[in-house]
Amino acid sequence: MKTLYLLRHAKSSWSFDELSDQERPLNDRGRDDAPAMGQALAKRRICPDLVVSSPAVRAMSTAVLVAREMQYPHDKIVVESGIYGADVDELLAIIRDLPDTANIVLLVGHNPTITETANALSPNPINDMPTAAVVCLRFACDQWSEVGKANAEFYFYDFPRNAS
Repeated sequence: MKTLYLLRHAKSSWSFDELSDQERPLNDRGRDDAPAMGQALAKRRICPDLVVSSPAVRAMSTAVLVAREMQYPHDKIVVESGIYGADVDELLAIIRDLPDTANIVLLVGHNPTITETANALSPNPINDMPTAAVVCLRFACDQWSEVGKANAEFYFYDFPRNAS
């Protein structure tokens, strides 16, 4: 059994024109929502074997804030450069290339790809995921290379306004 949590990064700031898209930080709401989602995941007793994040500042900040609430060491977060700017096929390739030693993975990325990937894998349709939303899918397989809609089970979907 493999379990995948797809998490869209928390709300980012557009206040700094001089920053590149990858450098945009979280705004105040994002800095509140990310730990709240981490707390919601911790209440479900979720303990990932691996956290993987886009290198964008807003995604990494989200990953760190969520991981902290789940007692996952922030220095163990894996930065996967391919997540930033990935389309669905590229993100699916990253997922299918995850190490099989990790059974529970939290992946932090960007829309629209996170929502589109969730829909490519989930037997249940998922509307456009708001910032800091998470979807959990479980797969009846032992290798990440085998994950797909055919062996997927939709477990839950949560977002900040629902979690609070």
